[in-house]
Amino acid sequence: MSYYLYNTPGTNVYNAIHHKSNPLPILGNPGHHTRPFSFTNQEGQTITEKDVEGKIRVVEYFFTTCKGICPKMNEQMSRVYQAYKGDASILILSHTVDPYKDTVNAMKQYSLRFEADPKQWIFLTGDKKALYDAARYSYLVTAAEDTAVVDIEDDFIHTDRFVLIDKKGLVRGQYSGTDSMKVNQLIKDIELLKNEE
Repeated sequence: MSYYLYNTPGTNVYNAIHHKSNPLPILGNPGHHTRPFSFTNQEGQTITEKDVEGKIRVVEYFFTTCKGICPKMNEQMSRVYQAYKGDASILILSHTVDPYKDTVNAMKQYSLRFEADPKQWIFLTGDKKALYDAARYSYLVTAAEDTAVVDIEDDFIHTDRFVLIDKKGLVRGQYSGTDSMKVNQLIKDIELLKNEE
C-alpha cells in the first residue's frame, strides 16, 4: 500500500497517509501537484507544463559551471537517460540554478557532453524566481523552513536531489543524485510508474 508523505510546517518530518494501492508514496500535502511553468530549453524553445503532460519526469537542479556535486549528478542522470533512451513516456528536466550564466547556448553546449536528445533530456533556463519557485513549490526539493521570503538575487539552491514525477504531476520520490545505489532505485521506480494505471 502506498501513502502520502507530507511536510509538517516548520519541520523536516514527512508524515505518511495511506493512499490506494500505488507502489510508490506520494510526496507533499494531499492534493499537491506540480504547478504550471514556462522555461526555455537548450534549443531556444519555450517548454511549458503542456509539453510534459502525461509523461513521467525526472527533475534535477544544477549549474553548468559547478565543480562540486553537479558533474557527478549528471553522470548519474546520464545512466537514467541511457536506461530509458528513446522511451517517449520518460522525460528528464534539468533546471539551472544560475540562469544568468546558463544561457541557452551554455545549456546547449553542456547537453552535448551527454549527447542528450533535446526531446527527452531537456535542459531548462529562464527567470530565476520562476526556476526557484518550481524547485520549492512544485518539486519540494528544499526544506520547509527554506521557503521564507528571500532576496532572489542572493538566493541559491544547491541540492543533489533527483525528483520523480508521475504522469499526473504527483511527486513520487526523491533520490540522492550522487549515490549510484539510490539512482539504481530511481531507475527501478520509473519502471513501477510505467506500469501504474
